[in-house]
Amino acid sequence: MIQTGGGGIDLPPFFKLAAFDTVGSTNTEARNLADTGAPEGQIVWAKRQEQGVGRRGRRWVSPEGNLYCSLILRPDCDPAAAARLSFLVALAIRQAIATFLKPETSLQLKWPNDVLIDGCKSAGILLESKVKPDGLMDYVIIGTGINIASYPQLTDGLPAISLDEAGAKVTVESLLSAYSYALLELYTTWKQYDFAPIRDLWLSHATGLGERITVKLSNETLEGTFAGLEDNGALALILDSGERKLISAGEVFIVPPVS
Repeated sequence: MIQTGGGGIDLPPFFKLAAFDTVGSTNTEARNLADTGAPEGQIVWAKRQEQGVGRRGRRWVSPEGNLYCSLILRPDCDPAAAARLSFLVALAIRQAIATFLKPETSLQLKWPNDVLIDGCKSAGILLESKVKPDGLMDYVIIGTGINIASYPQLTDGLPAISLDEAGAKVTVESLLSAYSYALLELYTTWKQYDFAPIRDLWLSHATGLGERITVKLSNETLEGTFAGLEDNGALALILDSGERKLISAGEVFIVPPVS
């Protein structure tokens, strides 16, 4: 079953909503709409997914009670710039869920796009895109799953958590509304000022900044100090030798301090 418009949910006028009870994947539905000319701002939302997909093709378990949505954006930029939208999305999720949590709740961001509540993963983000013949983006699909009522036991080596368990009183509809407003504000900033203000805001909530971390790459594991975020979104890692390494893809783990 599908609705169009806001479907009774408070969304900024920028967005148009297509709501389903069940889909295979909201990203797949959004991609189909994008390929047939759907405008920027189209959201696909489903109460549950039968074939949800996370990063690296991992299955994303999607029972009813959590937020599953995908958004079509059509930024006038190259693929490298579009990839940095994941930092913007993580910030939008953090900002949205913060409104429903107690102020003292630890709510941090882990490179590149994890949102952590008390050190536990609360959401998943998956970006898919299509490039035009001129090398600029045709569209970017931003897929988001946020744990409200339930969560998988372990995700990317991290324990997970739901908003319910963290003490938030929130409905799927109210979280979708909060997320849409936060994302639009940040996207407007990104289009006007590029990545710099998004980078600075992301760093202000980063976990492990200035601390020792382990980074697992496809062919090696590195350990060093998390020194910051480059203008292109790469993680800056200072090795014990003093060498500065830039990491564009990998899994980050915080090294516990020696007692």
